[in-house]
Amino acid sequence: MEEKSNVRLPLLLIAGYFLFILYGSLSPFTGWRDQGLNFADVLKEPLVLTFTAFDAAVNMLSYVPFGFLVALALRSRLGAIPSALLALVCGMLVSAGMEFLQMYLPTRVSSNLDILTNTSGSALGGLIAVSMSSWVGLRMAVKRWRSHFFQHGKGSDLGLALLALWVFGHINPTLPLLGNVFIAEIERQPFASVPAEPFGWWASIAVALNLLMLGTLLLTLLRTPRRVLTTLLAVLCMVALLKFIIAAVLLKSWALLLWINGEAMLGILLGFMLLMAIVWLPRITVIGVGSVVAASYFVIVNFVVDRNTPSAAMSIYHWHYLHLLNYNGLAQTIAMIFPALLLFHLWRIRDV
Repeated sequence: MEEKSNVRLPLLLIAGYFLFILYGSLSPFTGWRDQGLNFADVLKEPLVLTFTAFDAAVNMLSYVPFGFLVALALRSRLGAIPSALLALVCGMLVSAGMEFLQMYLPTRVSSNLDILTNTSGSALGGLIAVSMSSWVGLRMAVKRWRSHFFQHGKGSDLGLALLALWVFGHINPTLPLLGNVFIAEIERQPFASVPAEPFGWWASIAVALNLLMLGTLLLTLLRTPRRVLTTLLAVLCMVALLKFIIAAVLLKSWALLLWINGEAMLGILLGFMLLMAIVWLPRITVIGVGSVVAASYFVIVNFVVDRNTPSAAMSIYHWHYLHLLNYNGLAQTIAMIFPALLLFHLWRIRDV
């Protein structure tokens, strides 16, 4: 059972990461038409014509996790060399498929360099995975850590995958901590003071519900529910640290800490207070509360709170690349679909 679980989680993460690649490669998914391009010509195009150092680096790094997860899933059944080679082949096929589909999107440019860098990233990820698999001490430590903190059984792998998805969606530095409204630069008129924005009570409620969703998810995963508060605090600290690092790299200096605001702080405080009230409830009651919270969060963020578009946050970046707009759009999409995925997870484990 544990062997099967060790394979199932990487497979779920592979599927999720493939959807990230699909979104980043083909969004906004509009304007499809035949542009008279030939894929063979794309493959034969001189690399220098499509080369930018930033694109090459991003494309390579974006496929490293994909190759890592593929090799990690295969390593339990195959040797090191076949696992690494198959990770490379899978990355090459996925990249070639994305570049082929991009020929039908006027806003995209198919590039053989993208295939080369994506494949290189997959190969690097595969090599990292197979080299780590020889670290027996690390593997056993990770297994012991998971068995000590998290339950095994129905829904646990999906729950851990959802936890990873939540973290990935919330490390975007143009979103407030646990918030869903993109931060935009206020237009400043000469010799005019910027009016203070009213406090967003609905935004605070959305943050509190978001924290409760995460808390409910952790309550279904942890072996000891009493640890939920410390575990949740650890997750939030990790997200805050990643937000700060990414903000320092991508955002203008004055926007470094804009993701910390009053609405987020109040929402986090309310969320922790409400979570303390449900920690001691029976498991089936926690699942019911989590379902109501997820449904309420979905309604508020989609129909009550006014949200900026992903492009609104581009003004506070000091880098302006299409990848960043895709990154923002992906964060928005995760915020929209996470409540539905959590509801599915809670429904699956209702009888456990």
